[in-house]
Amino acid sequence: MSKVIAVEVIEQKIFMVRGMKVMLDKDLAGLYGVSTKRLNEQVRRNVKRFPDDFMFQLTEDEFSMLLSLRSQNATSRWGGRRYLPYAFTEQGVAMLSSVLNSERAIQVNIAIMRTFTKLREIMATHKDLRQKIEDMEKKYDGKFQIVFAAIKELLEKFKEPDRPKGKIGFNPS
Repeated sequence: MSKVIAVEVIEQKIFMVRGMKVMLDKDLAGLYGVSTKRLNEQVRRNVKRFPDDFMFQLTEDEFSMLLSLRSQNATSRWGGRRYLPYAFTEQGVAMLSSVLNSERAIQVNIAIMRTFTKLREIMATHKDLRQKIEDMEKKYDGKFQIVFAAIKELLEKFKEPDRPKGKIGFNPS
């Protein structure tokens, strides 16, 4: 694969659904350079490789939520689907490289795995930072309470949701 896929492009295609970070079949097909029909065909031929914690089909409510997220972010349209899309967890994406056996699939999977790792590191950093701030807050007197409250408010904006709320990542607004 001569062209490397930017991490930012992949990050925009990762969503939180059912408390898991997932990528949708259409987005993965686009990255792999195959049609969504072909990707799902290969998955169906190898269905034993994709248990429920690797891949699942979205409900209508989940799909509607993702459609509204995409329209807010002014990304591509998702019209014309005859069925609800499939969502692939990180493990499911890794398994795709074995059923889509091409050089491009291997390179795309490497880029996707690196992106998932980067997102995990970012979330861990936020958790560590929150703990350090709470420790500092216990040390210092009330003079710094306003500062700590403002920092906590900022951290809340970047907090990983307790339940699926949509796309992961930073919201610049």
